[in-house]
Amino acid sequence: MTKKTKLICSVIAAAALIVLLICSYELTDSTSMLRSVLQLGAIYALAAVSMNLLNGVTGLFSLGQAGFMAVGAYTFAIFTIPVDKKAGVYYLYGVADGLADIALPSFVGLIIAGLMAAVLAAIIGAPVLRLKSDYFAIATLGFAEIVRILVASSPFNRITNGSLGLKAIPGFQDLFGFIPAYFVPFIVVALCIAFIVLLVRSSYGRAFKAIREDEIAAEAMGINLAKHKRMAFIISSFFAGISGALLAQFLGAVQSTTFPLAMTYNILLIVVIGGMGSTTGSIISAFLVTAAKEWWLRFLDVEHYIGDFKVPFMRTGFRMVVFSIILMVVVLFWRKGIMGNKEFSWDGLYNFFTGKKAKKAAKAAEGGSIVE
Repeated sequence: MTKKTKLICSVIAAAALIVLLICSYELTDSTSMLRSVLQLGAIYALAAVSMNLLNGVTGLFSLGQAGFMAVGAYTFAIFTIPVDKKAGVYYLYGVADGLADIALPSFVGLIIAGLMAAVLAAIIGAPVLRLKSDYFAIATLGFAEIVRILVASSPFNRITNGSLGLKAIPGFQDLFGFIPAYFVPFIVVALCIAFIVLLVRSSYGRAFKAIREDEIAAEAMGINLAKHKRMAFIISSFFAGISGALLAQFLGAVQSTTFPLAMTYNILLIVVIGGMGSTTGSIISAFLVTAAKEWWLRFLDVEHYIGDFKVPFMRTGFRMVVFSIILMVVVLFWRKGIMGNKEFSWDGLYNFFTGKKAKKAAKAAEGGSIVE
């Protein structure tokens, strides 16, 4: 395909996505499950892509995603809860001096949330990044659990409101006065993922991949392992913090129980199903997994009758049993995930539907010329 054709296809695809989002807004109301699933899917897509930057692209197996999301969510909530509502939120312990009169705009809150997560990543990264493979995973998992415990502990009651959590968090707001609030998370997520994609395609991204493939060879090529690992860890944490802040806006309230260890596993599951190292796979998988868990399989949690016959097994929790079975089937038949380590490309899509690569491979196997 020519560059002009690819550009036309990209413009058409982008326009189609925008039209679909507009339709989902115009044809549904604010309580629609479709709206909620799309917004939540976008938030998890950012969390998964940021995790994929570390786990899939750089080869550092981290399990601290929920911790950095919690840092971002709490930071956003603390700095953006309206001043007139803080007394009601901190009614039991009172609000810390200096925070009572602070209420920043949501956009500024998102930036600060990401920066706070990045600063913590820089601090813990110094000792943790010296660890290898499983030990690094255990250390980051421990960090996530420490964060969850600290935000609910009594010394921080006047900041995080202890086990009561933070409420009255401002939701998504209209952008520039004419873009409805519904589209805000999609715009933020798209900008963040675009930055990550550009990073992966840059010389830094190539260095990350070299570290993933062989650290010794990468170092022999002149790549500074410590610098690039630290960079990947901090950038991944920054966007994890932003995804946590978006989740806080989506939910309107956060507690320590909002970010259990299971959240990290859920995001890792999205990355694995999409394909380790594939940004496209993480995005597709995020929407599929979110839709399956939160929408498509919900009917399995409700008792059903056919006449007087009660359908067996259908009760609360059965949805997750079926979801787990589906995951097992997916892993068995797509061991490398939906996309493997590949990214979406118009050439790849064209070859898939025309069988062009298969024809070339067949000609090569027969010893014939594959020059066209």
